[in-house]
Amino acid sequence: MSNSSSITQFLLLAFTDTRELQLLHFCLFLGIYLAALLGNGLIITTVACDHHLHTPMYFFLLNLSLLDVGAISTTVPKSMANSLWDTRAISYMGCVAQVFFVLFLFGAEYSLLTVMSYDRYVAICKPLHYGTLLGSRACVHMAAAAWGAGFLNALLHTASTFSLPLCQGNVVDQFFCEIPQILKLSCSDSYLRKVWLLSGSSFLVFGCFVFLVVSYVQIFRAVLRIPSEQGRHKAFSTCLPHLAVVSLFISTVGFSYLKPLSISSPSLDLVVSLLYSVVPPELNPLIYSLRNQQLKGAMRKLITGWFSEAMNNS
Repeated sequence: MSNSSSITQFLLLAFTDTRELQLLHFCLFLGIYLAALLGNGLIITTVACDHHLHTPMYFFLLNLSLLDVGAISTTVPKSMANSLWDTRAISYMGCVAQVFFVLFLFGAEYSLLTVMSYDRYVAICKPLHYGTLLGSRACVHMAAAAWGAGFLNALLHTASTFSLPLCQGNVVDQFFCEIPQILKLSCSDSYLRKVWLLSGSSFLVFGCFVFLVVSYVQIFRAVLRIPSEQGRHKAFSTCLPHLAVVSLFISTVGFSYLKPLSISSPSLDLVVSLLYSVVPPELNPLIYSLRNQQLKGAMRKLITGWFSEAMNNS
């Protein structure tokens, strides 16, 4: 038995003890990580370099890609390093940092997705007021509010979680540090603590969820009133990628933190954590780039320019 003052490191969950499979895990995660960096990095670079994309929708998409890069960089590299060096250890402060940045980045992403739903609502339901309601200053303020909400939420929960005495060892049944697993090491009732933590952020979570639902109800009502089929298709194509990203994010994170204890198991916890920590940053660039012709055209133009410049220099 130990307490939090004597814990200098935590032991993360190892995917396997076989050396060959550890190297396979490293290679698999490396491929996933590089693909996420490439996809999100390409969106960030394209939006930043193409002045035609300097609009509210793409400004928020750039912020979303930044958050995705940060989120996957918080969890995957450490797991890769542990597999490569055949270890499970993470320092106490490293674990605190992981918990904080996971909460910060995913909380900010949830808030940003809510802001993005407002952008789609104004674009479809109030197009004549789009420039007024979503000016550059308003967009910066909304993005800053999303990042700030994530930061405050993470600060509150990280401080609250690690203020608990830990007397159930230092083995974390997850490939990164997350609150539900840290609470299992607490001397106090972890279930009650989990309920308290969830209720502490319920205002932010529930408020954003209601705003998302109301926004999309209004969007679909407005789209269905568009007389032409081409107009309806164009309107749907601008909001369906966002709706797909929102659904993926809410379903995976919600199931991870709200699933009943009766169905909880180490293998299920691992699969669900992979779904919400790895899959959204990987798929978000694909979802947005596949259905957005303007973004795809700008990416092709950017990549073609890079190749032309490289050929000229050679």
